[in-house]
Amino acid sequence: MLVDTGANVTLIRTDLAQKLKGNFIYTAPNISLKTATGEEAEIHGKLDAAIECGSRKFQHRIYVADITDPCILGLDFLQKFNFTVDLEKNEIRTERGEFPLFSASAEHSKLFSVLAKEKTIIPARSECLIQGVPEVFGKFRYALTDFPSQVSQKAVLVAAILFDLKREAIPFRDLNLDNKTKTIDK
Repeated sequence: MLVDTGANVTLIRTDLAQKLKGNFIYTAPNISLKTATGEEAEIHGKLDAAIECGSRKFQHRIYVADITDPCILGLDFLQKFNFTVDLEKNEIRTERGEFPLFSASAEHSKLFSVLAKEKTIIPARSECLIQGVPEVFGKFRYALTDFPSQVSQKAVLVAAILFDLKREAIPFRDLNLDNKTKTIDK
């Protein structure tokens, strides 16, 4: 499951939604969403389901689409249940409990660097879509940019993103949590 503060809604992959015991509501075929990479993905429907975090269950409306991740927890879920994203402790928190953001499994532990394709200025307390290139080519699931030299490592976070290695550039979201404008060097 991916926590994505850049996603307005919570999504589940189509094949998993079909396995759930719930009331799947089909939507008109003309409804689509724009992904982080700028591509469009069709919404097939929606359903009300219980999302489990640890031993807790959260009842929420989920939209069904052809996505790569099994489930993407969006901003709607985080706001509805008053979650706080704590990057220092690497967890999301609500009055119902604390939940780690990353598992310790070998599948998710490998991180690689992505270099910004051009110098980019990120305004204070904002996020933006940046074009990047992998430092090392190969198969990987998560990547991080270099932290700007003028800030601590707590000031910038890059969300996980899937991309086509054949593309010239990798679009990724950079989040500046600081109260000052930051510059990502090329």
